[in-house]
Amino acid sequence: MASEPCESCGDDVPIGGGIAAIWSMEPQGTGGMTLELEDGTEHFLCFECISRLPDEPTAEDVADVAAAADAAEDADAERGDDDE
Repeated sequence: MASEPCESCGDDVPIGGGIAAIWSMEPQGTGGMTLELEDGTEHFLCFECISRLPDEPTAEDVADVAAAADAAEDADAERGDDDE
């Protein structure tokens, strides 16, 4: 299955459909989408990051979500909660 990194958190996001999943007994759907924002920018984000955006987001809001994700990852690393 194809994937693309979320522009906010950096996680690999599965992209459903295509020939790769045709024989799968456990098909996996798409985990994100490309948003075209009012300011004319486009961003591919996972659904979790999309849920963190305010109504009518801007590129700055996407960057804020990315910064919050980085801060949470840093805090997990300091505590030793790194799942990777």
